[in-house]
Amino acid sequence: MRVCIKTARIKGKAFTLVEVLMAFTLMVVVLTGVFYAYAQANRLAQFSAMSLAAQSAASQGLEYARSAQWDMEAPTNGDQLPATNRTTPVLTDTNTLDVPQTGNFITITNYVYETTNEDNPPLRELRSVVVWTFPVTRKVFTNVAVTLRAPDE
Repeated sequence: MRVCIKTARIKGKAFTLVEVLMAFTLMVVVLTGVFYAYAQANRLAQFSAMSLAAQSAASQGLEYARSAQWDMEAPTNGDQLPATNRTTPVLTDTNTLDVPQTGNFITITNYVYETTNEDNPPLRELRSVVVWTFPVTRKVFTNVAVTLRAPDE
């Protein structure tokens, strides 16, 4: 028995090795850009979540200071929080950020300052400064919240 094998001829041109390498290089460049953009968006979302949690901690520090008693009718000063300058905090609190994450906790320090703003009517400025470190870049950031406080009526 005789077997006859015919080879098929492909009409037209095939891709050359240079064309395949150029297409592969272009695909790698495009995918690198996509992955880099994804990583940057992920880091920005992580930073935004941590910054928002730090701002919430600053607001909590303000509310804690605002809840202190300040009675102008008291025989003594009547203020549980003494007015200080901008370099000496009246309250200092160390805590962790309330963000879901893996790894180590992010430690924050909340400094609350109270300064006299007006004597008549009596007003004091409350400034809450939260200091925290972004774990990806190891840079230190601060979030600040400011409000005014008046005596209890």
